[in-house]
Amino acid sequence: MRPRIIQQDNQIGFHWATAGSLPTTLVDLVGDDDEPDRLAATHLSALDDAMIDAARRFGELLGGGRRPTQQDREDLAELYRSLDDACLDYARAVDVLDMRPDSRAGRIIGTAVLMSILARQPLDMLGPAPLDGELAEPTLGVVGGYGEMVYVDAGRPWKGSRWVVRTESGARLPLTLSMLLFDSSGTNRDAARTEHIEALQAVTSAAAHPEADPYGVACALDWLLYDYLMAHRDGPDSAEIVFAKGRDGDAGVVVAAAAASVTARATFDPALAVRRG
Repeated sequence: MRPRIIQQDNQIGFHWATAGSLPTTLVDLVGDDDEPDRLAATHLSALDDAMIDAARRFGELLGGGRRPTQQDREDLAELYRSLDDACLDYARAVDVLDMRPDSRAGRIIGTAVLMSILARQPLDMLGPAPLDGELAEPTLGVVGGYGEMVYVDAGRPWKGSRWVVRTESGARLPLTLSMLLFDSSGTNRDAARTEHIEALQAVTSAAAHPEADPYGVACALDWLLYDYLMAHRDGPDSAEIVFAKGRDGDAGVVVAAAAASVTARATFDPALAVRRG
């Protein structure tokens, strides 16, 4: 008998069970299994199936098509928690196995992160983006200037960063990676992606610093992840993530940042804290 996935009709998400039908996690299984790579691949497939089902059931809510009812709110809460659990469990398992997440892993985990963020949005569970309240309001029309990644505090990288347009007059306007890649002239797209990934790595690496505030870390990571993932969707109406050609190495950064976000949020989200033990 092998460990197996429990994923029943009308169940939100999935969980692992041992050969003896006891609840368990991927990270607990891979250390003693003869085929840990197979377990990790099965985990990703189950997560992919769970997201397909979630998109079918909750697509209108995730897309902002209607306001959630009380039952919807409970379902969305269960959805983001199950997605967060699956992402963190996978990240911990590949750390144990000393595996490098491949493009498939990055696409599935990235899609799960984006779906988790979209599920938390109508629940008012997203914090402010970096530099919130410090940027000027954009005006109508074409804006002249250049885009740059601006850190909240270079000496405290856990506070995060975001893209900003610095105009010729010196004003700072909000910018997204998607706008930079697809709506701006003269952009070195590969360099912009690299700079964004480095910004994600900076927050992830600093997340465990003794002075780092978990709430601030979570806000910084969620914004940078959201901005990156929205710029790498398969299409304007899709939540599926695709990496640009030659950027498969970004997958590991997305997986690590996703795990760091869940770990930070588990310090102030009681449901995540209980589920993560």
